[in-house]
Amino acid sequence: MPTTLHPSWLPALQNEFQKPYMLGLNQFLEQEYKQGTIVYPKPSDVFNAFKFTPFNEVKVVILGQDPYYGANQAHGLSFSVQKGVAVPPSLKNIYKELQADIPGFNIPSHGDLSSWAKQGVLLLNSTLTVRSDQPGSHQKMGWEPFTDQAIRALSEQREGLVFMLWGRHAQAKASLIDPTKHVVLTAAHPSPFSAYNGFFGCKHFSKANAYLLNKAEKLINWQLD
Repeated sequence: MPTTLHPSWLPALQNEFQKPYMLGLNQFLEQEYKQGTIVYPKPSDVFNAFKFTPFNEVKVVILGQDPYYGANQAHGLSFSVQKGVAVPPSLKNIYKELQADIPGFNIPSHGDLSSWAKQGVLLLNSTLTVRSDQPGSHQKMGWEPFTDQAIRALSEQREGLVFMLWGRHAQAKASLIDPTKHVVLTAAHPSPFSAYNGFFGCKHFSKANAYLLNKAEKLINWQLD
């Protein structure tokens, strides 16, 4: 599998690739491909979060769980789908919150969040691959220690980041983050099953920009073309 990370991530992550858990994960994925199992996203997109958002340019981290498991959806960025694919329910709810939170935000016709990633929003899933139509199928195969290390490295080596933790799975990662150096925003998951329990009205997007403004950082333009 091509590991197309931006070079700035290598000091934090390159040693992980030689650890037993990662070698085991690689064997598992090779077996999946060899058996003809359909795995999303395609191999060249698996590390897109680390490719599109350099380590030293991360401003905001939005944590997801699994990639989308439908055809042509996942492309390596949490909550994002490729253009031309129907916008999933959770992302529709993210757009609703943005419309309520950010003056003038217009709901786009697509679900491609690449422009956020290129502004410093790390769209990171805790598991980076999944079998077609089998949610959670690649959990506990080795991805979590790798993505945990990415979060830990950001917490330890950077300052003044915004972490958005939506739902219990993401909030369990709070222990990896130093709250004296960063701001941690928590809310319910934007899924239709939970969005009304505290995701709607959380105002995380304006809060993130207010924090960045206070740090004299360039704000995130949340509007998508």
